[in-house]
Amino acid sequence: MLTVLLVTFPFFALVLAGYVAARRRWLPLESIGGLNGFVLFFALPCMLFRFGAATPLALLLDVGLFVTYVLCALVIVGFVVATSLNRRIGWNDAAFGALVAAFPNTGFMGVPLLVALMGPKAAGPAIVTIVADLLVTSSLCIALSRLDGADEHGAARAARNALKGVAINPMPWAIVLGVLASATQLRLPGPVMQTVGLLADAASPVALFTIGAVLARSQIVAAAGRHAAMPLADYVPVALVKLVLHPVLVGLVGLAAINLGVPLDTFSLTVIVLVAALPSASNVSMLAERFGADTGRVARIILLSTAAAFLTFSGAVALLR
Repeated sequence: MLTVLLVTFPFFALVLAGYVAARRRWLPLESIGGLNGFVLFFALPCMLFRFGAATPLALLLDVGLFVTYVLCALVIVGFVVATSLNRRIGWNDAAFGALVAAFPNTGFMGVPLLVALMGPKAAGPAIVTIVADLLVTSSLCIALSRLDGADEHGAARAARNALKGVAINPMPWAIVLGVLASATQLRLPGPVMQTVGLLADAASPVALFTIGAVLARSQIVAAAGRHAAMPLADYVPVALVKLVLHPVLVGLVGLAAINLGVPLDTFSLTVIVLVAALPSASNVSMLAERFGADTGRVARIILLSTAAAFLTFSGAVALLR
């Protein structure tokens, strides 16, 4: 366990550094969007392209892994929505609560962390889960969020808008280009690859620092717009679903799939279980703000899951290794 903590500590320490910097206003809140833009449009796509290009094509096109992961995500979304809906929490808030329960922080945190823990081979299964969450989980939850006072056409329109959002997101395109490079054995010219490498190397530290800053900003914004104390029951159970139920479900469904003859190897299953054990994706708070959901609730879930994941994720790694 101590060995695992020595690996995971720097990752969570960088998140804490970003959080403290934003809370103390050493980092102006207005600059966080620029940091996020650098990671999203430059550094992270280069990192995903580099990992994708270096990963065997069979690992990136693992249908059994994709279906197993998506099935678990759908179960988590359905469970959280069903248990969250009440007089205070409508479809919009329940849907975004479900999204943070089923959408791990794989891009900003998971890929570099899992590669550090398990080697470059872990990048392939982790990238598959990113595609699943971008295409299926986020689109479904955004569509569900529109059911508050909307007809079926409103939900369908929201789903189409979600897919448009995926189309302009550089991460899927970076993954696609990485897959093509892997399939064709394409090698970029030396100076271009060095540029890609420099940006890719910057992705992990800047992304982790940005996670903390985004969490702090979400908390500050939510506190400024909310006066009544939020019941613990509105966000603690969702964080527990993310950190405990999600990885357990993925592990059980994955083992059942292997027993049924699905070609899913144990290494890939271990990777996606650890992906599910990651804290909630920090960018969901910005998405919730755009769609008018309760950003205070979403920010609390993300913050609690991120803080607790230092122990729960490290424990999961120690247990599975």
